[in-house]
Amino acid sequence: MTETEKKAGRSARPMPRALTPFRSGQYRMLAAALTLSLFGAGIWVVALVWQVIELGGGPSDLSVVATAMAVGMLATVLLAGALADRVPQKRLMLAVEITKAVAIGGAGALAVTGNLEIWHLAVVSLFYGVAEGIVYPAYSAWLPALLPAEDLLPANGVEGVLRPVVMQAAGPAAAGGIIAVAAPGPALIVIAAAQALAAVVLALMRETPVRREDMGAGNPVVAVARDIAEGFRYMVRTRWLLVTLLFASLLVLAVMGPIEVLLPFAVRDQTGGGAGAFALVLAAFGIGGAVGSVVVASLPLARRYLTVMNLCWGAGCLPLAAIGFLDEVWVMAAVTFAVGFTFQAGTVIWGTLLQRRVPPALLGRVSSLDFFVSLALMPISMALAGPVGEEVGIPVAFLVAGVVPAVLAIAAVVGFGLLRDEIEHPLAPRPEPADGASPAAHPA
Repeated sequence: MTETEKKAGRSARPMPRALTPFRSGQYRMLAAALTLSLFGAGIWVVALVWQVIELGGGPSDLSVVATAMAVGMLATVLLAGALADRVPQKRLMLAVEITKAVAIGGAGALAVTGNLEIWHLAVVSLFYGVAEGIVYPAYSAWLPALLPAEDLLPANGVEGVLRPVVMQAAGPAAAGGIIAVAAPGPALIVIAAAQALAAVVLALMRETPVRREDMGAGNPVVAVARDIAEGFRYMVRTRWLLVTLLFASLLVLAVMGPIEVLLPFAVRDQTGGGAGAFALVLAAFGIGGAVGSVVVASLPLARRYLTVMNLCWGAGCLPLAAIGFLDEVWVMAAVTFAVGFTFQAGTVIWGTLLQRRVPPALLGRVSSLDFFVSLALMPISMALAGPVGEEVGIPVAFLVAGVVPAVLAIAAVVGFGLLRDEIEHPLAPRPEPADGASPAAHPA
């Protein structure tokens, strides 16, 4: 075979399925903007914690700041889901990145000049939460306008890898380095620069029209309220969706506060580590999530997909029970790697489940409801974590965070008909009939 023939053979090979979305220039720009935004978010997680500590704050102060961000997301996400079906999504995402760049840049300027106070961080966190509440519904609604249907699943897979690798690994690692060399203030400036660059990339993209014909008659506010109510009605009458979302909200209550508020103090007090050690523990969570995403995406969907998904989320928290008793950073990192693996494995199944079983006309609103219900108890979890950790101690708080979700997962699967539901609604493709006839479509 000649060299020309070899090159022709190589060029004729199909692109790996996971990379097919990158054939679109618009998607490449969206992925670049998403990467920059996630990188800034990853730095924010670490910089915010150490900025609070540098200002003399403790777990209760961090609870206040973290709660402000959760409240901002919670207050915005339902409206954001309705807006994403009515306003060009590019405008929403561009507004998000500009808001984050201005708010965090302002906090960074106050920090480097020595004028920053904890209440400033709480206000910035509130704005950050509002912006983040808009991102998920807008991104989910925009993606189908940029890519053909066959590229949506691999595009979701790309996000499933980017989020843990960039936001939970690369961002925290960069934050640890910046804080070690300089201080949290310069890290905030870097975040603002990343968000500004993301805004520039989004501004260069083309605007796509809203993919919806019927906006509803009458007052726009009433129409938006009807949209939100329709999504709630679908959730309430769909058992597998309602049960899973209720379980997820209780999971957030048990787990998010200890992870977001108490984990940095566990690293500092039990291992003697600083920002770099905390960044390593967070990075391990992100790397575990990336590995879990790739592993699950590479395997056939489990027949018992609801059981596997809920147990990944619930039983996957069990390693957290050991956090309060560990004094080595690498062991904490191994724990967070395992939790990240199972969390993201369950999330990949969840994304596929929504795409397969939720009617397309409702998918945007169900996505915002998913985000809303998952966040509903996050402010309470954040607010309680600091005082509870100070009252009962970090070891007891993490013991509860590890054990309770596993019990809830078993109760959700066994006690609410999910075992029967997943068998009655299989998502794995049926084998082709021996006579070559097309199989009958099964309900999803």
